[in-house]
Amino acid sequence: MKVDVLLGLQWGDEGKGKVVDVLTPNYDVVARFQGGPNAGHTLEFGGEKYVLRSIPSGIFQGDKINIIGNGVVLDPALFMEEAKALEASGHPLKERLLISKKAHLILPTHRILDQAYEAAKGKKKVGTTGKGIGPTYTDKISRNGLRVGDLLCNFEDKYAKAKARHDQILKSLNFEYDVTEIEKKWMEGVEYIKQFRLIDSEHVINQLLKDGKTVLCEGAQGTMLDVDFGSYPFVTSSNTICAGACTGLGVAPRTIGDVFGIMKAYCTRVGAGPFPTELFDEVGKKIRDLGHEYGAVTGRERRCGWIDLVALKYAIMINGVTKLIMMKSDVLDNFDTVKACVAYRLPNGEEINYFPFDIEEGVEPVYVELPGWKADLSKITSEDEFPEEFNNYINFLEEELETPIKIISVGPDREQTIVRYQD
Repeated sequence: MKVDVLLGLQWGDEGKGKVVDVLTPNYDVVARFQGGPNAGHTLEFGGEKYVLRSIPSGIFQGDKINIIGNGVVLDPALFMEEAKALEASGHPLKERLLISKKAHLILPTHRILDQAYEAAKGKKKVGTTGKGIGPTYTDKISRNGLRVGDLLCNFEDKYAKAKARHDQILKSLNFEYDVTEIEKKWMEGVEYIKQFRLIDSEHVINQLLKDGKTVLCEGAQGTMLDVDFGSYPFVTSSNTICAGACTGLGVAPRTIGDVFGIMKAYCTRVGAGPFPTELFDEVGKKIRDLGHEYGAVTGRERRCGWIDLVALKYAIMINGVTKLIMMKSDVLDNFDTVKACVAYRLPNGEEINYFPFDIEEGVEPVYVELPGWKADLSKITSEDEFPEEFNNYINFLEEELETPIKIISVGPDREQTIVRYQD
């Protein structure tokens, strides 16, 4: 069997949670392969709204196996808070959620380090959420990290050594802090995590594939935040691209099947960093208001702009995307015209249609303008009902991106999802 991968193609916040929830009935297993609790996947159904930070979005389908993979970084306190809230709302977890022993732990002092490093950067801040993600991945790469499996063997000694090391770094930064309260909650989370099945996830997933089970890999953030291929240094600390599913779950490249790339009908970005199509006018504000563009975890105001096809082509290429999924089409319902960036104009006047090494300084978007559809897409239940102008927009995107758009979302609820064709 193959594993299918679902990931974001822009700067995150594309709506991955809803899509995983919609696709999950077609799979036996849903597995998160990277990222931490800085990423929030929002799902709405049955009149309720849920935000998942570390738990896979397939958790609401009762008969599915959900796995937190080795590429994820896990904060026990935040995980406990998230999991208990789900259990309280009637979604039992312990029999359907498995956690990789190789997933790294976010320590209380990782959060403090995150704040200290960001403060030291001054005007060069990258817009971190302060959840300790970056320092945790730093410790992972420098071979100083603690993993979930460490909870089962000499954990107190390992934790004390890691904490002492962080204390020394923070002292050198002259950063004042008190970790007492955070640590108390964190230790409660450690005991809570021990109640779950802690597994060698690479063996489990590959055995599930051998047994003929279907697996959907769920990514966090977006391609343009990838530590290698994103708008560095304004990126996250992990590989958000399709290749990250292999390293984050222990599956071989030859097992990858379909790659679902999720995009919005426009663009958003949270935090600092370059954003060529960002709108600073009333149009940008209108998109933000209509799309309720505020971070699911942080509540931060998202920066908004027109769709960037240069960046999207790049994301499709490095991910090997086979099918596109377009979210929030309904947000653009009331615009007379919509724009799409098809090239970048460099400071020297040259126009390019590929994603360059640096997009931070002086890159101007070159737009194509298309007629708006001026219709309420949110009530539409079939592709046959699409206005002609919206069909033209879809056709234009498919031609430019050379990839079919399989699913179109016309609202936040799982029912507001239109599958354009069946495989």
